[in-house]
Amino acid sequence: MTESTPSTSPPSAPTRRSVTFLKRLGSSLLLWSVVVAALFAPHPMIAGGCFVVLMTLLAGAGLLEFYGLVERRGLVCFKLWGLAAGVLLMASTFFYLSGAVLPQRLPSKANDFETGILVVFVLGLCLRQFVARSNPDGLLAISTTLFGLMYVPWLLNFVQKINFIPGADGRLFLIYFLVVTKFSDMGAYATGSVFGRHKMIPRISPGKTWEGFAGALVFSVGASLLITALAGERLTGMNPRHAILLGLILAVGAVVGDLIESLFKREAGLKDSGRLFPGIGGILDLLDSILFNAPLMYLYLRHVLTRP
Repeated sequence: MTESTPSTSPPSAPTRRSVTFLKRLGSSLLLWSVVVAALFAPHPMIAGGCFVVLMTLLAGAGLLEFYGLVERRGLVCFKLWGLAAGVLLMASTFFYLSGAVLPQRLPSKANDFETGILVVFVLGLCLRQFVARSNPDGLLAISTTLFGLMYVPWLLNFVQKINFIPGADGRLFLIYFLVVTKFSDMGAYATGSVFGRHKMIPRISPGKTWEGFAGALVFSVGASLLITALAGERLTGMNPRHAILLGLILAVGAVVGDLIESLFKREAGLKDSGRLFPGIGGILDLLDSILFNAPLMYLYLRHVLTRP
């Protein structure tokens, strides 16, 4: 008589989704806890140093991943030139806004400073192509390199602008922004995994559903209302009406940012931009919703909540 061996069947789809969700949640909590810890370090110089190093590393690593997608697509770019410009943009903006070199400037002055760096970068790209004898695709190389700089470091730079916004506690608003955005991501994934039936744009991201989008809205608004109630007057200008509106804006921005990155990955033939974080993927998979939401949060904060 032969003993029967127990069959090893692959885990069911709900189990796989639960494991992936827990990995995503753990990675997100760990990573953004590091950001919060950097913001509230006991000494201002330590807090500032940790913050600028972290922002610069995220921008540089995300930009390298983007240029990797470009190269995988068979396109050309000036990778090192773009990386150097991205690091310079993040570091110089920090020193400008923090007042480490000069007294803190108005937001309009910071925007002018940032624009100056971008202008110099565009001119530098053109000069770089002059000496690129082996590259006949100058227009393509300049376009992909410039878009990478705008997509990752320039958009991520709005996180610094939120942190240093005049007339409000920028650190608290930054925590609000990160929590609401990540709750939108988790709401979309959890709701879509359980109730998702109707695809949003299957040619770009087969996993995104309208049910997940509804979950993103609910989770984002709920987190926004909760933080607003807990923080009270420390969130300058915030009230339930602003909390609902801003929660909806950030939820939509997070979903759009996720879809845009999915478009880039699909064109490059990849599921994730990298394998750095369990359950998430690469740096761009971590930042996709942050990149699109940071300018939305900054503009709302500057022109609505802190308007004179």
